[in-house]
Amino acid sequence: MQPCRTRRRGSDVATAELPTTRPAGLPPEPEMHPLILNKHGLVSIGDAIGGVVLNGKHPRGWWIGFLSGLAMLQILAVSVAWLFYMGVGVWGINVPVAWGFAIVNFVWWIGIGHAGTLISAVLLLMHQKWRTSINRFSEAMTIFAVMCAGLFPLLHMGRPWFFYWLYPFPNVAGVWPQFRSPLTWDVFAVTTYFTVSLVFWYIGLIPDLAALRDQAHKRWQRIVYGLLSLGWRGSAIHWRRYEKVYLILGGISTPLVLSVHTVVSFDFAVSIVPLWHATIFPPFFVAGAIYSGFAMVVAIALPVRRWYKLEDFFTDHHMDIMGKVMLATGFLVTYGYFSEAWMAWYGHSLYEWGTTMERMFGPYGWSYWCLIGFNCVFPLTLLWSKKIRTNYFWMEMICISVLIGMWFERYVIVITLTREYIPSSWGRYAPTIWDYGTMVGSMGLFLTLFFLFIRYLPMISITEMRELLPRKQGGGGGHSIMENAP
Repeated sequence: MQPCRTRRRGSDVATAELPTTRPAGLPPEPEMHPLILNKHGLVSIGDAIGGVVLNGKHPRGWWIGFLSGLAMLQILAVSVAWLFYMGVGVWGINVPVAWGFAIVNFVWWIGIGHAGTLISAVLLLMHQKWRTSINRFSEAMTIFAVMCAGLFPLLHMGRPWFFYWLYPFPNVAGVWPQFRSPLTWDVFAVTTYFTVSLVFWYIGLIPDLAALRDQAHKRWQRIVYGLLSLGWRGSAIHWRRYEKVYLILGGISTPLVLSVHTVVSFDFAVSIVPLWHATIFPPFFVAGAIYSGFAMVVAIALPVRRWYKLEDFFTDHHMDIMGKVMLATGFLVTYGYFSEAWMAWYGHSLYEWGTTMERMFGPYGWSYWCLIGFNCVFPLTLLWSKKIRTNYFWMEMICISVLIGMWFERYVIVITLTREYIPSSWGRYAPTIWDYGTMVGSMGLFLTLFFLFIRYLPMISITEMRELLPRKQGGGGGHSIMENAP
């Protein structure tokens, strides 16, 4: 009887020679980019990010930034105190320009705050893993920027201590808000945006606060972070509820990216002023908000990653992607400038074309060409190059240029429209020292809050960075987290 031969399944496949080249006709494999460098593990990620908070030792750059912001915050305190004492007449506002720097700064800060929601919510729903390195401090930036923005409409009211009259609740004076007023729309839009952004930010912080509680060596740190973490233990039911709530908040926050700045644009678009009464304002404002918001994120992230040696988590690949987003939104903003001038000429409206010429070549023409240079010419010329997008110095210069240019854009929209239909109402606007004081002071408020955030809370999500670790490429004990190029 012949013995039965057993054949090991897959032996032929195992010994067969595998092809070493990619078959012809198939598209090339996408280029892969690391999201975490230098083979970090669970412990090293916690030490690198959590150590910034728990060690209490900060570089010279942090102290310079914090003390500079604190000094500018004192300017805000003095300016606001003098404004309360003397009234809004200390500003340079007058009859043709009744808004002045207050609304310029309001729209500018609201725009800066949009990048946090876009990075956190929209990219979360799109499953973009590269957001994990920048979503935390971009969310914090959103909250602080909205706080700075909300300051200016209140100060501009003249009697800010009656700000609660803007809310629809019965009172003995019988005052009811005017729901057809854009100011009332702004109150609801900004309040909703701030509340949802704050809750979204805090929910994302809870696992990291628990991680800091477990890593802390000082008693007060364990107590404080333990209270803030709300008893988080990392159980399966905790994670399931956390992911469900986080995803729901991401879905709620996504429409806010479009709706909030659209409502802000209605401050101008619902009027009959030439060049304000335009349907392009809502998408134009949203594109500008994303443009300036991403510029602020990169402008802050670049020095911070160098101060705290976080180049392994915020890599050149992140800079490259954000540079591409800025390039795309920059072209949308440039298209808005071109479309505005084109429609004023093509529509044969004497007033709109006259206002356009006045804006370009009138007394405030210098501000218009500043915004074209800072917003369009300089950044869009350089952002085409990947070498520029991954260069520390040039990206910082481009982002600062965009922030300056977007402020000039708001200045041009609000200030230059001093010559409307009736020549007798024409006038000029000259800001006073108190206008500059509140503007610089708002920057101080933003910087102070942001550097305090870096001091006491993790600027990068520890848990989300750890979630990337199981994605190994090849053998070995280290981790090489990769993502396809966009």
